[in-house]
Amino acid sequence: MRHRRHGKKLNRSGSHRKALRMNLASQLFVHGRIRTTYHKAKFVQGHAERLITIAKRGLAKAEAKGDDLIAVHARRQVARRLNNDRELVGVVFDELAPLYEDRPGGYTRIYKLGPRMGDNAEMALIELVDHEAED
Repeated sequence: MRHRRHGKKLNRSGSHRKALRMNLASQLFVHGRIRTTYHKAKFVQGHAERLITIAKRGLAKAEAKGDDLIAVHARRQVARRLNNDRELVGVVFDELAPLYEDRPGGYTRIYKLGPRMGDNAEMALIELVDHEAED
């Protein structure tokens, strides 16, 4: 019984799940949208939104207090969850956080695409809301 158990295991070990989450979030931030299975999209959705929220709050708090060290701490938190990719952290802080500054949440959207031909897995498209995707 799964009483009070949360999270998706996706039939993977903990380190594999962590790497999958990091890679899917990175590709989502780079391309603006990715095509994956529905369950992987649901798995990465919360993680990606949390990273954008950390960036928003870090920038807002640093601006309110006039202390740049708060923004540095937020950048380090996001970098830790994105494999310390400086360019990607720059994208999150310089492009995405200001874009969603007035939005209280819900930065991603998932569209169901139907079953995949090979194995009948439910496919989905996850994209950033109000973000122009580079195709």
